[in-house]
Amino acid sequence: MNNKILALGAFLGGLSVILGAFGAHGLKELIAPESLQVFETGVRYQMYHAFLLLIIGSIRLIDDKTQKIICYLVLFGVLLFSGSIYGLATNSLTTFDFTSIGFITPIGGLLLILAWVLLLIKFLKNKVDIL
Repeated sequence: MNNKILALGAFLGGLSVILGAFGAHGLKELIAPESLQVFETGVRYQMYHAFLLLIIGSIRLIDDKTQKIICYLVLFGVLLFSGSIYGLATNSLTTFDFTSIGFITPIGGLLLILAWVLLLIKFLKNKVDIL
């Protein structure tokens, strides 16, 4: 599972660089500055969680089952949170009204929070000296 987690982290990280560049250069003239900031928030959170996956996949402090759960929480959290933010930020460019599915953004955020909470619980339960 570690290789899959590392690969997913690398994929999400690379994709966030691509999307960030697209936002800065491709969307700059097409959407309002406020929408561009919203888009950048999605990119930033995607990158943060790509780093989380790279860390989770690299350390042996967490059992495989917990790594797998965190991986899925992050994957679906990024898809729902960042994905919906990308849609909402570029809503003016599409015929689909992304505001109608805007409710999935906080669900994605909750999944990301749960991943961090699970990681914290595992660290506290294992009494791992992390400092």
